Amino acid sequence: MTGQTTATPGPTPYRASTPADRPDGGAHVVTGEPGCGRTRFLERAARAFAGPVVRVRADPARSAVPGDGLRTLRRALGDATGRAPAGGSGPALLDTLSAGPAPLLVCVDDAHLWDPVSRAALGDAARQLCRTAAAARLLLTVPGHRPPAPEFAGLPVVRMDPLTPPEAVALLDEVTGGALDGGVRDAIVDAAQGSPALLLALVRRLSPAQLRGDRPPPHPLPDAEVLTGLAGGYLDGLTRDRRDLLLTAAAAARDDEDTGVGLGLVLRAVRHLGHDGAVPLPDLLAAADDEVRFHSELLRRTVYAAAPDERRRAAHLALARELENLKDPGGPGEPGRGDPRAVLHRAWAGAVRGDDVEAVAGDLPSRRLRCAAYTRAAELCDDGPRRAERYTAAAGQALLDGRSHQALRLLDAARTGSAPAGVRGRAALLRGTTALRDGPVDEAQASLLLATSLLADRSPADAATAALAACDAAWAAGDPAGCLAALERCGQVTGVPAPGDPRADYRLGVRALLEARFEEAAVRLRRVVPGPDGSGDPEDSLRAAAAALMLGDLAGARRAAARALAAARTLDVVAAVPRAREYLAYAELRAGRHALARTHAEEGLRAAHRAGQRNTAAHQHAVLALAASIEGEPERVAGHVAAALGTARRHGLAQAATLAEWAAARADLGRGRPQEAADRLGPLVRPGTRRGHFALWMLAVPCYVEAAVSAGQPEGARSVVEDFAGWAAFGADPQAPAQLLRCRALLAPQDRADALYRHALDLHESAGGDFERARTELLHGKWLRRRRRLREARDRLGSALVGFERCGARAWAEQTRDELRAGGAAAGGARPNGPADLAGLTPQQLRIARRVAEGATNREVALTLSVSTRTVDYHLRRVFATLGVRSRLELARLVEQAEKTGAHP
Repeated sequence: MTGQTTATPGPTPYRASTPADRPDGGAHVVTGEPGCGRTRFLERAARAFAGPVVRVRADPARSAVPGDGLRTLRRALGDATGRAPAGGSGPALLDTLSAGPAPLLVCVDDAHLWDPVSRAALGDAARQLCRTAAAARLLLTVPGHRPPAPEFAGLPVVRMDPLTPPEAVALLDEVTGGALDGGVRDAIVDAAQGSPALLLALVRRLSPAQLRGDRPPPHPLPDAEVLTGLAGGYLDGLTRDRRDLLLTAAAAARDDEDTGVGLGLVLRAVRHLGHDGAVPLPDLLAAADDEVRFHSELLRRTVYAAAPDERRRAAHLALARELENLKDPGGPGEPGRGDPRAVLHRAWAGAVRGDDVEAVAGDLPSRRLRCAAYTRAAELCDDGPRRAERYTAAAGQALLDGRSHQALRLLDAARTGSAPAGVRGRAALLRGTTALRDGPVDEAQASLLLATSLLADRSPADAATAALAACDAAWAAGDPAGCLAALERCGQVTGVPAPGDPRADYRLGVRALLEARFEEAAVRLRRVVPGPDGSGDPEDSLRAAAAALMLGDLAGARRAAARALAAARTLDVVAAVPRAREYLAYAELRAGRHALARTHAEEGLRAAHRAGQRNTAAHQHAVLALAASIEGEPERVAGHVAAALGTARRHGLAQAATLAEWAAARADLGRGRPQEAADRLGPLVRPGTRRGHFALWMLAVPCYVEAAVSAGQPEGARSVVEDFAGWAAFGADPQAPAQLLRCRALLAPQDRADALYRHALDLHESAGGDFERARTELLHGKWLRRRRRLREARDRLGSALVGFERCGARAWAEQTRDELRAGGAAAGGARPNGPADLAGLTPQQLRIARRVAEGATNREVALTLSVSTRTVDYHLRRVFATLGVRSRLELARLVEQAEKTGAHP
């Protein structure tokens, strides 16, 4: 289709809304592969629509009858509205859609099956409807795996993308009432690969005991019967040569469906199946750049599963014969050799031994194929220890490829053989690494420490990797003692470090940091930041990025994280991509580049969902919540905070939970709700069992001090400022020294505050960062205004406004504008109640209004006037009602305008 495309999930409770969900008019073509939920889209749109709804579905048996579809629609329109069109043309149909006082929704399912005459009239009406202001809406569904009908060209398209893992989980929770066992749910989500229809079909085939997890689900979950029941109808009417062509293409893409298959390879292989002539390419396939792929992964799986066993084996052997004829040139003087995929195809046909498959596994071009090769080699092996070793190797490839659930299934299969300690150690390392990204981190830590013990004598390098990962798990859980224990174990495994070993410097630097030996920590960690040269192990670059963030070297953190991202892509290590994006987002966030941080976090969130890394996704949600808290988007903040905390609380992620709580509090502070912010931040920053993550709570101290002082509770902030001073002295946060002076200014007596604010602004000059500098300018401007130093206040507030606007901090920019208006720098527009209305206040109300306009809290007003806080609350509500103001800032503006003009009692 050539119209504007909106790639969006369908309108079900577990998916986001789409253009067709909203009450505006126009027409949309809803498309997607089989099983994507096009019909459910129409069902929800019909339920949500307030006016009459007309729904029709094409009848394939009558697609050859000219005008039959249009006549069916005319009858349905007449039944629903009593306004059947006078003729069969597009304009007549448009007149019926647009007539009448109430809006109308028309849903045409499988519109591509209508006869050409009806399609033409429907397309004409839809295009004209898009050009008019009529309130009527027209929704047409067509499949996304076939070429589009030309009659619908140019119409806006809503494309139904596959479900993301969170959307799939939400759908399963909806249809099962949340009663589905977590392990079974994850297996279904992984097997369905984003298809709503397949997801629901898999749930329906499970018994109650299987749904609860009391009995194992069938294997494989999507068997031939399930797949054929969903998509087998799309294969009806195909000739044998086309079926064999489809089967050969499906076999060529087995276990590597994301990669296109050579069209020439498929066409040559089909000849070995008895088809000598040219086989026409079925429209279920798309060909481009000499490659062929299925329009729909569900159809590919159905074609392969529904074929008889002997035809599948024949297709694999045909592909193997052709691949054996493909010669790699080899090195100088070396003979060429066949494509190693040929051995794998023979293994799928049952024509080689497991040893032969294992021998070529490392030469295969993708991690998916390597995983498939090791898996097939294990299946063909009768020796228990070797079978376990091969399953473990397959799990390692699956994990690097970002397929956590498959890795866990393979590790479970490895348990069936009696494996030696080294294999069990590697399995424990893989299992712990999987849980670190997608499970409870205390379980990850235990598994990784077990791996350290099992591998210590057999593979010290792998044992050290496991110990460092155990430290990462303890760090995520907010357990400094666990971090130190894991680092100690790592040192015992590796022994005396070699000079210049970056892993040893990282281990010793983190240990020194945890033990508050800051100078040694800085020296050690600085050695790690330059990182490896070239496209080395992305894990080494990720540790360099972590070290840079600990030091506050944000430029170094960006370089190291970008290096990790490039290495992950070069080496096909999909699992490292979400974490590289996470470090990039943190670096940009701390540097004050919130829009760029948001971009990295959004990309990282999508990558984390694809890789099945819920823990990493929780961190990305926390970053997005922090960015949204600055940008002034409370609904977005709440959504990301809920998502981050949902996983953090289940999996023990103290780090992500602290960041999410901080984001929620900062959003409150930006919206002028300091009491709510102080209540949320107090437990995070004050000593006690509820204090936030040991490496992060101090980042929230400046927000807490500002909130506590604004809420009239400065006494709770004094002690944490002294703790924050130690953090600022370490130098890990470029903004901390200026923030410390800002905090001291908020708590200082009047004769010292001005100098402290000015000194803080001097430090901001060297630290950079528009947002933090603008916050200091805003607070200083407020302080100056309340001391009647209005010209200085306007200068400071004007500079703050520029800074907030530059970094997209809309909520703080609005606060600054209110302060400027209160200071008389900008007109607020005509109001029904002007300054003279102050004469309508009682003397007590006027005293309270003036004190509030000066910036006093209700508690401070109560102490000054020797009345209760409840009395102040009562009178302040009456003041707001009398003057017609809605906020304390509007009240301050009114009072100051009145005093300026003398229009006050």
